[in-house]
Amino acid sequence: MGKTYDAIDGRLRAFVERQPVFFVATAPSGDDGHVNVSPKGLADTFVVVDEHTVAYLDLTASGAETIAHVRQNGRITVMFCSFGKLPNVVRLHGRGRVVGLYDDDFAAWSAYFPTNPAARAVIVVDVERVSDSCGYALPLMSLDDERDLLTPNMERRGARGVVSYRRTKNRTSIDGLPAFDDDPVP
Repeated sequence: MGKTYDAIDGRLRAFVERQPVFFVATAPSGDDGHVNVSPKGLADTFVVVDEHTVAYLDLTASGAETIAHVRQNGRITVMFCSFGKLPNVVRLHGRGRVVGLYDDDFAAWSAYFPTNPAARAVIVVDVERVSDSCGYALPLMSLDDERDLLTPNMERRGARGVVSYRRTKNRTSIDGLPAFDDDPVP
């Protein structure tokens, strides 16, 4: 039932942009280390740039596995699932790059998204493989509302508090790989 596509066409673009949650999967190189799958949400934090490029606003949170893995080897898969009436699962396989908060091109990439005090990077994915599958076994669920906790939490911390949080929680991955240690030392 699954199909592959040459690019993200209009139908697939409309589908992925409608989904309120997506998942990002990465893994370190080699046989050691943990495969990471991160759920992502918050409206307007994902964009289809063109038929072979997507990006999402990476927000300061309790870990930085995706950044660590993408910086190490670039491999990334982004998955979208329909929990509505029409079943579908779309996977975008590709090579990612981290455009960090202090990188020269961060302003250009972050312009795709609303300003957020938790922003630490934009993950840009050059999509190499596009596929979908049925999703027939996924449950039907409805979205009650956005969970509006992360942004206010980071606003309360203030800019210095967010940097302090990242220094405590985001410098290395759970496997000890360098992750987000980009903040300037005071």
